[in-house]
Amino acid sequence: MKLTDGVVRAFKPAKIFRDNSDKINHIDYTSNGDTLITSSADDSIVIYDCFDGKQRKTANSKKYGVAFIQFTHANNTVIHTSTKVDDTIRYLSLHDNKYVRYFTGHTKSVVALHMSPVDDAFISGSLDRTIRLWDLRSNNCQGLMHVSGRPVCSFDPEGLIFAAGVDSEIIRLYDLRTFDKGPFATFNLPQSETGVELSGIKFSNDGKKFIVPTTKGEVHLLDAFQGNLLHTFTGLAPGKNGDIYLEASFTPDSQYVLSGTTDGKVHVWSADSGKRIAILDGMHPGPCRNVRFNPKYMMFATGCTNLAFWIPDLNDVEK
Repeated sequence: MKLTDGVVRAFKPAKIFRDNSDKINHIDYTSNGDTLITSSADDSIVIYDCFDGKQRKTANSKKYGVAFIQFTHANNTVIHTSTKVDDTIRYLSLHDNKYVRYFTGHTKSVVALHMSPVDDAFISGSLDRTIRLWDLRSNNCQGLMHVSGRPVCSFDPEGLIFAAGVDSEIIRLYDLRTFDKGPFATFNLPQSETGVELSGIKFSNDGKKFIVPTTKGEVHLLDAFQGNLLHTFTGLAPGKNGDIYLEASFTPDSQYVLSGTTDGKVHVWSADSGKRIAILDGMHPGPCRNVRFNPKYMMFATGCTNLAFWIPDLNDVEK
């Protein structure tokens, strides 16, 4: 089955998990799509089997807290940020629930973390106004950039460049090998109201576009080569204080953009036309902060305090 507008509109929650007592702050899949992991403000790490739709394992990080959890290239190890004690990034073995390595250097909360899609490198951004480059094999920071505000950062699909947004109006692209020489491209975003922040940045799998959601309840879609603004998706009901950091994601084929909303729904747009294709009701009791499409299977997941697995209802697919 290929993703079409009709298939997108037919997605419904097939399974809802209520394993968390507080908001889920991040979700991630293994590259083969078989496993999903969540981190939560209740300090828990929960692992799910995507094929069977069942919880597989739960672990806790009561001492350090846990956020921005994501798989490395091994399906039994993850990295995550800390929400208590310090601002260390931790490298965890899920097999025996032991830490492999600690990455210290940030002095305030880490608000961006992204694993390279091709190797052991990863990037982090912090409220201490730095972006740091790391390698799983070394405790030492591999590169450091000072920025002017709350950063967002992400690698492209080939792991050769990374994008960094350091205020609400500018995205800069850096070559990983020569980032210390400065950005090779600078793109301007539409001017935002005072106090609006970027909540993330992600490239499409084909590397041709990237999305930048904001705390205003907008998602900007830009051309990754020229920086042209292709579309701005709106209507996501931002938080009252502009402090709700909603995740937006591409589908694996780069055709569609999905975003959660503060009213618990999921909006889906066409990346080509900019047209809103569907507003899907996930029956989330709180803001749907997380939305992520499975890299291999026809499913996606969303999270508030609950986690929902979505699949298309074949009886509702438009012919």
